[in-house]
Amino acid sequence: MSGLASSSAASQSIARVLVIDDSAVARGLMTRWVEEDKDLALVGSAVDGEQGLAKATELKPDLIVLDVEMPKMDGLAALPLLLKAVPGCKIVMASTLTRRGGEVTIRALSMGAADYTPKPQAGRLAGAEEFRQSLLGKLKALAPRPIPPVPSSRDIRPAPPVARTLRPSSTPAAPAAPAVRRPLTQAPAGRGPVARMRGKPEIIAIGSSTGGPQALRDVIEKIPGDARVPLVLAQHMPALFTKILGEHLTKAGKIQCKEATDKERLAPGTLYIAPGDFHMTVRKDAGGFYAVLDQSPPINFCRPAVDPLFQSVAEATNGAALGVVLTGMGHDGRDGARTLRNMGGTVIVQDEKTSVVWGMPGAVAEAGLADEILPLAEIGSAVAQRMKGGM
Repeated sequence: MSGLASSSAASQSIARVLVIDDSAVARGLMTRWVEEDKDLALVGSAVDGEQGLAKATELKPDLIVLDVEMPKMDGLAALPLLLKAVPGCKIVMASTLTRRGGEVTIRALSMGAADYTPKPQAGRLAGAEEFRQSLLGKLKALAPRPIPPVPSSRDIRPAPPVARTLRPSSTPAAPAAPAVRRPLTQAPAGRGPVARMRGKPEIIAIGSSTGGPQALRDVIEKIPGDARVPLVLAQHMPALFTKILGEHLTKAGKIQCKEATDKERLAPGTLYIAPGDFHMTVRKDAGGFYAVLDQSPPINFCRPAVDPLFQSVAEATNGAALGVVLTGMGHDGRDGARTLRNMGGTVIVQDEKTSVVWGMPGAVAEAGLADEILPLAEIGSAVAQRMKGGM
């Protein structure tokens, strides 16, 4: 009996996946990859949105891979019907890296899709391995798992910053040591004692990944049009998609949101987005703050990455900055948050309940680096308050 119980428990921990794609080649690749992965179980496949909806209603999968362009019923039309038919199911959009694919994908994310993965264009098998790794990684990150209860942010007293030697922002992040929970009596070498930031931050720095586009929309909607602080963002997205994201966020809020260009001066009341496939850092000279773009190696497997952005903002403002870490998988942003807090800055992270994936914000919180852990609905207002000098 114990063996049967063990087997049953194991099977319940495997995420059940439905693949919907009209391309026989793409569908064949994805179904085979899912079947070969020990943490995933293929429950079916479909050739268009209509067939996919019927199978999803019958099979009740945990995860769905949904193509964007399909006959009869495309991915955008099928998405709300699938979410209604299988409440709690996480949907990953599979989209080609084209302007139309990007537009539809951003709309899908705003409608409730959990994430997306770029598909190589037809005939370009060279991108298949990258596609496989992206798809399987995102499916497993979104797979349902028992979630232990997390204390309310109001009950959590963040640990003080941890003293460490700062490294240049361009240096790839090293694995972080466990947070030392002790009062900080001595700042990093040569900087003197660290005081917590008071008053208005000079820059707001935001990091996000899986689930980020919709979370960003919620935050940006609450930023006032007369904001007198520049904002910078690293969202894990490929080239072209970040430009489209900026356009959609501008329409959703009261401030301008745009891809940054190299050496561009940062103006108050504007959100500057790191372009896909480029790291973005912030520097300061006599003329003020400006963005620097580069294609140095990925950090935390990402380019753009959050860590170098946060680290550079901390150094450029001498700690007079606010860092915000939203939903996303992995731990990108943890080391940057540590640098920011070491220099006296403040860090807010999204809570577990409202995060699509509590990887990035969870890593910051578990390292004792979060000043506040807030539900998504409160983060935009908290940022707006701090822009005015409130605490």
